[in-house]
Amino acid sequence: MTPAAWWAIGLAVLLVVSVVVSHNRFVRQRTLVDESWGDIDVELSRRHDLIPNLVATVEGYAAHERAVLETLVRAREDATTHRGDRPRTREGFEETVSAALQSVLARVEAYPDLKASTSFLHLQRQLTLTEDRIAAARRFYNGNVRSYNMRVQTFPSNLVAKAFRFRARDFFELRDPATASAPGVGPAG
Repeated sequence: MTPAAWWAIGLAVLLVVSVVVSHNRFVRQRTLVDESWGDIDVELSRRHDLIPNLVATVEGYAAHERAVLETLVRAREDATTHRGDRPRTREGFEETVSAALQSVLARVEAYPDLKASTSFLHLQRQLTLTEDRIAAARRFYNGNVRSYNMRVQTFPSNLVAKAFRFRARDFFELRDPATASAPGVGPAG
């Protein structure tokens, strides 16, 4: 064999190994994205599971807040129905749950007996912890999606992504209802 033939064989082997390594890296990153989405899903499900307890506790003290509680129950049901949807689709449903939860918790301020109830305080702590865990899981997921999407979109890995149909993933971004509705500060007119 001629030296040119050896070079061609070596280059072909290097190319095949590079494609295999890149493909395997995509599979690992995609799996990490899926796993981190599962972490978010677990925490969202936990929040959904806490809502009936919150509703039952608040109903016992504030029966005339029925409309606010029904809004929360409806938001929870809608979010639960869309559990299998893609992150971008679920954002709106989960934001509605967050807003309804915030509304219920704001109304509770008018009921000192409820605010002092041990079961309510325990639920409130659990909800706060769950919200913190959702935020942490969302940051981890979005970081994994960012890394994965950068590989899908940059050269030369984008050639492997296109050949093996690796597609960019959606980020999962929830707005905090308190900041989403906060009035802006501007010049007085």
